[in-house]
Amino acid sequence: MTTTSPTRARRVLRALAIASCVPYVSLKIAWLSGSRVGIPDGSALLDNPGIMAALNLATVLMDAAVVVLALLFTQRWGLRVRAWLLAFPMWVATGLLGPIMVGFPLQLLTARDTAPREPFLDEWVFSVVYGGFIVQGLTLGTLFALYARDRWSRVWRGSVRELSPTLFRPVDRVTAVAASALLLVPSALHLLWISGSPHGLSAGRIAERSGDFSVLEGVRLLFAAVAVAGVLMLVFRLGRALPVKVPLALAWIGTGGVGCWGGWLLLSVLVPQTDPANEPTALMTLAYAGEMITGVLLACCVAAFLRRRGA
Repeated sequence: MTTTSPTRARRVLRALAIASCVPYVSLKIAWLSGSRVGIPDGSALLDNPGIMAALNLATVLMDAAVVVLALLFTQRWGLRVRAWLLAFPMWVATGLLGPIMVGFPLQLLTARDTAPREPFLDEWVFSVVYGGFIVQGLTLGTLFALYARDRWSRVWRGSVRELSPTLFRPVDRVTAVAASALLLVPSALHLLWISGSPHGLSAGRIAERSGDFSVLEGVRLLFAAVAVAGVLMLVFRLGRALPVKVPLALAWIGTGGVGCWGGWLLLSVLVPQTDPANEPTALMTLAYAGEMITGVLLACCVAAFLRRRGA
């Protein structure tokens, strides 16, 4: 981005990012207004109207943040915003949108293997909303990459072998190794569930398990592996011939996917269930909490790298 005005390409990306928020925000506002468009009779969304209203409002604000970020990345005043003030929401956006961008297309490929399940949302809602999320991820991610190149390209300049050995302190290395080891616990649970074991799953989840379920569990494993690989490559200078931007991108995307989705699913555990069969088990809660904690710990290593190399 120049210091005068954004290029035509960036203006187009900005417009697409903002436009892609419209379907999701429109649905949420409709639901907050009392409409049941896209919600079939018997949906679990109708069981706790107060909680659902609060969650709908929160997610509207989250999508509004996408609009703010799109503007920030394409306006001159965006270059004056403090780094942490935009890095954190962008990390969260990456973490929440990334698994959807990978998982939803794969779910479409396994649609024939989808088992009957209780009504939740009309099928068209998933296509409209997740399609919008994918466009958001592509456009906002591209805008962020261009913005970061203009403002912080020195942070990922050079190859891994050129990184200073003193860039990471002993506490960073201990944190990276400990978090990677702890992440093996939820990863082992996901692998167990992919293999067909019902151990640790709620009765409702077991009854509805299908190709979609396996895809989502596989995506969780993928992002865990990406997070660990990226962080360990940075902290211990592994893959020395690689450009720094490769492990940095892996660490950014992976830690976001692990930490943010773990936190989102942990939040879902707090929502009361009217059907005991859908009550999350202790092992499900452990998996979500473990992912959130380890994702944040690994992200702290990334933050330390960005802060020290950008100083």
